[in-house]
Amino acid sequence: MRSDPFTLCDNRGPLPSPNLRSPPLDHPSAVVALILGIVEGLTEFLPVSSTGHLIVAGSLLGYTGERAKVFEIVIQAGAILAVCWEYRVRLIGAVAGLGSNPVARRFVLNLIVAFLPAAVLGLLFASAIKRRLFAPVPVALAFIVGALIILWVEHRRRLSPATARIDRVDALRWTDALKIGCAQALALIPGVSRSGITITAGRFLGLGRDAAARFSFLIYTPIVLGAVLYKAAKLPGEPLPEGWQTTFLLGITGAAISGFAAIWGLLAYLRRHDYTPFVIYRLAVAVLILGLIATGARAATL
Repeated sequence: MRSDPFTLCDNRGPLPSPNLRSPPLDHPSAVVALILGIVEGLTEFLPVSSTGHLIVAGSLLGYTGERAKVFEIVIQAGAILAVCWEYRVRLIGAVAGLGSNPVARRFVLNLIVAFLPAAVLGLLFASAIKRRLFAPVPVALAFIVGALIILWVEHRRRLSPATARIDRVDALRWTDALKIGCAQALALIPGVSRSGITITAGRFLGLGRDAAARFSFLIYTPIVLGAVLYKAAKLPGEPLPEGWQTTFLLGITGAAISGFAAIWGLLAYLRRHDYTPFVIYRLAVAVLILGLIATGARAATL
């Protein structure tokens, strides 16, 4: 498990018990690469722990170790591509309008403001968080607390549906972006979902479901791009195996396609439904983790 200031989204959950893992692969097959890419894209934008899903999937498929870490970093480019493609008109318009369009300038300012808290706090506290909180019990507790917060906010919004004051991302004030950015920094804690905490914070501040989800997706790009660049700079300089281009391309492609599907699917789902299924899922995962520890199938420490 890595420690760095940008381990946000969705920080890594507990590994399966060592005696359940197969000997690690030196290089993923095309099938393994594609599966991991799909897992990355599908879980990246949902209020669940995407990195936790990736490490469990990698362990079950027998692909772990330093090269697996490199692969996991690279395929995040696919999820970034999914966001950029879905919001290509808005992003291009924002860049083109920086000099003349006040709406574009406010949009870019909001992205920067939302990015800063997680970046700064990550640089300051990443080591302490890893030392104290990267263990199965804190992860399970974070899943439970996160689920209850989502449930409470959704219940609050159902009681007062007319109080949603922001139904468009363009109507977001910089103070709202800062508050959502501060909430995003909580995803430094393992088991807290970046998308889950930012969407929930947006809903609490009065954003509609659609606006909260869209802003969460949009602020994904700068924070994860920063994370990828930071992690890439710290990677060991070991040579990549022969044929790495094909497997990396498959992983990126799988993440891009499934990430786009996750964005589109979640937005379509939220037009008529709330986040209750994700609450149930988070609670089920937490019960599973704690159950494995209680029965001795999993150690209480990593």
